[in-house]
Amino acid sequence: MVHTPRPARRGALLVSTAAALGLLAGCGNGSGEDVHSGPPASSAGTAAPARETPSPSASAPAASSAPVSSAPARTASPAPPGTTAPSGGTTAAPATPAGGSRCHTSELRASLGRNDPGAGQENFPVVLTNTSGRTCTLRGYPGAAFVNASGGQLGADPRRTPGTPVTVTVRPGQSAWAGLTFSNPEVSGARSAAPAALLVTPPDERDPLRAAWPGGPVPVSGTASSVRLTVLSPGTGP
Repeated sequence: MVHTPRPARRGALLVSTAAALGLLAGCGNGSGEDVHSGPPASSAGTAAPARETPSPSASAPAASSAPVSSAPARTASPAPPGTTAPSGGTTAAPATPAGGSRCHTSELRASLGRNDPGAGQENFPVVLTNTSGRTCTLRGYPGAAFVNASGGQLGADPRRTPGTPVTVTVRPGQSAWAGLTFSNPEVSGARSAAPAALLVTPPDERDPLRAAWPGGPVPVSGTASSVRLTVLSPGTGP
């Protein structure tokens, strides 16, 4: 029996081991690709953990929806009177009160109606006529004063006869009247004067109207010299 020296046996063992490893390395799938698809071994001889690729859906933040405004919904403003509403209809303007507003001096004309004497009394209707293009109202007592040609007042202001004021609606061309009454100075013996005009001030106005006076002498002082005036009523006289 031939004994191979120990160093020679070790060399033969290394050669055979290298040949076996070469044979294993040469084995494949015929396409040149490595059949083993797992991760390479780690330096410790165990398989290295697979590196996780983050999923796009997991890593990317979810798309946020458009911000929702917390402001309250805006309410459409109402259409002004007489204009077209958003729906296409027309908003009616507020109705004017049937009586209208009060009549102003510039919208009126003053005149004196026919005298209706009786029992020593002179009775003249003082007439206010609406000369404007609108309907207006008169209520209460007018003011009145006799004046001479120079505009100076004759006698005291007329006294008001007790009565219940009413609102008189006068359309264009219509009138309201108040009764002017006094005792005939020839009967009463009062001091008299002949006025040139009667100044008439509509209720709640400051500017007077001038009406020519057709009635002759009027009492201005002394006994029974008072002149009286009634509240306004519809029309031009009794």
